[in-house]
Amino acid sequence: MKRLIVAAAAALSLAAGTARADDRPVLGFTTSASPAGAQVALPTASRPNAPGSISVPVNFTARPARAEALSVTSLESLWQRAGAAYAVPWQVLAAINKIESNFGRNMGPSSAGAVGWMQFMPDTWLRWGVDADGNGIADPWNPTDAVFAAARYLAAAGGQSDISRAVFAYNHADWYVNEVLQLANVYGHGGPSVPADLQQLQLALDTARGQVLAANRTLVAAVQRERAMQRVARKLDAEVASAQVLSDRLAAEQRTSRYGARLFDAHASSERARTALRDAESSLQTAQQKADAPSFAPGTSAVLAGPSFGSGYVFPVGGGPAVVSAAHTHHDYPAVDIAAPEGSPVYALANSIVLNAWHSPDPRCGIGMTVQADDGQVWTYCHLAYLVPTVADGVRLRAGTQVGLVGHTGDASGPHLHLQLQPPTAWPQQEAWFQGFAGRAFRWQDAPTPLLSARVFRVVGEPVSPVVTFTR
Repeated sequence: MKRLIVAAAAALSLAAGTARADDRPVLGFTTSASPAGAQVALPTASRPNAPGSISVPVNFTARPARAEALSVTSLESLWQRAGAAYAVPWQVLAAINKIESNFGRNMGPSSAGAVGWMQFMPDTWLRWGVDADGNGIADPWNPTDAVFAAARYLAAAGGQSDISRAVFAYNHADWYVNEVLQLANVYGHGGPSVPADLQQLQLALDTARGQVLAANRTLVAAVQRERAMQRVARKLDAEVASAQVLSDRLAAEQRTSRYGARLFDAHASSERARTALRDAESSLQTAQQKADAPSFAPGTSAVLAGPSFGSGYVFPVGGGPAVVSAAHTHHDYPAVDIAAPEGSPVYALANSIVLNAWHSPDPRCGIGMTVQADDGQVWTYCHLAYLVPTVADGVRLRAGTQVGLVGHTGDASGPHLHLQLQPPTAWPQQEAWFQGFAGRAFRWQDAPTPLLSARVFRVVGEPVSPVVTFTR
């Protein structure tokens, strides 16, 4: 039986991106104890597995050679069956599945050692893993086993009466609770097609961003090669001009002519690369336009890597705290390195004017720009993989305008946005606006990231009722 998500006030509109702003109860997850569907005796959530009571694959901590793949439509039925079996909201299972492994597209092992569809740590899997498909093996790389195990774990952590506490038990971070429950809210209000629709938008964005990255990388290499050849051609021209003997002059002209043909080919390659980049930029613009409205809805911004607004500023990297992080300090001078996956969108952090923009990599800063915000502060962005062509000296930018994509051009060890004030006399991450985005647009790498206000949701309904309501 499908579990319904009901609202005590106006429902969130995915297309318009509207949401409630009051603090009265807004969510209720209607639970059900209907059977899982498959004729399998599922273990209870009241106690973990006894040592040695389940069979797991040999080397279950390593990714199998052939990992099973499921469509989002197939996963919807699985979330609902698992949620019904353990009386936890299927929308929460869907949100965790999305955030933890992107519906099976990034199953690890993670840097911490978490594995599979729902990213269980091996010890936790041994205690709470489930053989939900009845094949005799509890396998975290099997979607059915993993989703049912996640439902069991949430139920064991109190998810039947306090889903916020249960999600916190899944990952001990307030930002994680916030992100999961907001996304679950979107899934519940929008109906069963929303997870697939959002996934399609995200995949289109990721594909388009990847095409821009590849095209720009090809263009940068082609332009650098052409410029290097132009320097050689100028030297050859100088040899022709300086030749004193006719035979030397003729020989120099022949070398120049042969090299000119190569230079012509290099220029043609640069032009083809520019055309390919323009085509990729057009595809990205189309994908962004389709995602613009839903990217502003609470809960979907992180999924679609939309801009986060607050206190007159915009956080300069999209993607949310699940993938974007920063440290309180920098290497040896005031600055911040905002780590994010390559290709993550980069935004103008405030209404500003471009003082300097460079689309070819600088040896140290890579591709980047310097802007002056309306409050007078001057900011430099470094290490972009791509800077939008319209970002040029003297151009005015509106806060939240996408200006490029995260990369590691220049002197950079990995993909991140290097952000600093000019002159670098203060730490960006110590400014109130930056810290205000902690837990909402990014997480701290070197310290816990507390929620800015109170808990995301607090139970306000009767624990014995089949409908559990929460504050927002």
